[in-house]
Amino acid sequence: MLTPETTKIIKATTPAVAANAEAITQHFYPLMFRDYPEVKSFFNQSHQGDSLAQPRALANALVAYATHIDDLGVLAPAVEKIVQKHVSLDIQADQYNIIGTCLLQSIKAVLGDAATEEVITAWGEAYWQLANILIDAEETIYQQYEAQEGGWRGQREFVVTKKEKESDVITSFYLKPKEGSVPNYKAGQYIGLVLQLEGIEHDVRRNYSLSDAAGKEYLRISVKREQKGIASTHLHNNVHVGDSLTVLPPAGDFVLNDTQKPLVLITAGVGITPAISMLNTAASSGRTIHFVHAALNQKHHAFRAHVDQLAQQHQQIKATYFYSEPTDTCKADHTGFITQESLNTLLQGENKVEVYFLGPKPFMQQINRHLKALGIDEKNISYEFFGPLEALETA
Repeated sequence: MLTPETTKIIKATTPAVAANAEAITQHFYPLMFRDYPEVKSFFNQSHQGDSLAQPRALANALVAYATHIDDLGVLAPAVEKIVQKHVSLDIQADQYNIIGTCLLQSIKAVLGDAATEEVITAWGEAYWQLANILIDAEETIYQQYEAQEGGWRGQREFVVTKKEKESDVITSFYLKPKEGSVPNYKAGQYIGLVLQLEGIEHDVRRNYSLSDAAGKEYLRISVKREQKGIASTHLHNNVHVGDSLTVLPPAGDFVLNDTQKPLVLITAGVGITPAISMLNTAASSGRTIHFVHAALNQKHHAFRAHVDQLAQQHQQIKATYFYSEPTDTCKADHTGFITQESLNTLLQGENKVEVYFLGPKPFMQQINRHLKALGIDEKNISYEFFGPLEALETA
């Protein structure tokens, strides 16, 4: 618990930190990677550099924390996402020392004389208050995962037993543990992979959504080949049946709720992967399910045959496809992008539904606007970003 004096200092200096937040985080990452190169494994380097996605995300989080320093309950949903992300990468308590050291050095470097010893001490105390909240929450989850049947903690070796092409750009990998069984998990969660890539001195960690329902003897991930993705390219080109992959336990809070409300799954591109897990899980539940997917065309559309088969087997499942760049042979329900009008027609004006949506950021911004315009309660809307969490609202 922070002292009243520390809280007062944090609140007094928050405007200065907010005005310089991006400068602080842009100073922070190069400093940390230079002095502690071992942490590079835990960061996707494509989110550094020109896009500034990761520094900007950290800047927003830093300002939000400082702003609500005396009412942390407001940040509970964001903290839960951070905890789940850290668990998926196997972040350990001692790594918080590195983060804290570099963050305080960066605040001092950017604010200069304004960052007095008293100010830095206060920010150090505030940092460790948050760090200890995260450490405790993460340790609880680690222990829970380890205790469940088939569960484990840290790294575990799995064997690729099947590799299946789902579209021109997405391939599924079926993974079975070398020893023991597969744990239960929630539809929508993801696993972490720890990869050793040629030419890179540190291991590379990436998260991939589980793309099938739990209760199978395997874990399945479905990976899109990204043009500049070193991990996805490695998986597509170099990982074959019989090879081993190092896996971290399932994590994530973008999960299917167990209700009987009509379920609406809206995805684009590789965002379809967790939705397939949700669809497979809910298919026999009796819930009305609207499965809406957007793709460039049929060549880029993964799992179409599977979804169509489920829709034939279960009357309550309605599948609708949008192709933005259809070929002459494509069979789509709609050409172009998902609009507010098309969603309203699909739902027949019903807004008492539970919606999950996922895809590229512009797509998600668009869907978010549509859902709000249709009057769907925010409590019934769930989403997740592939990459650093960013606001969906646009200016």
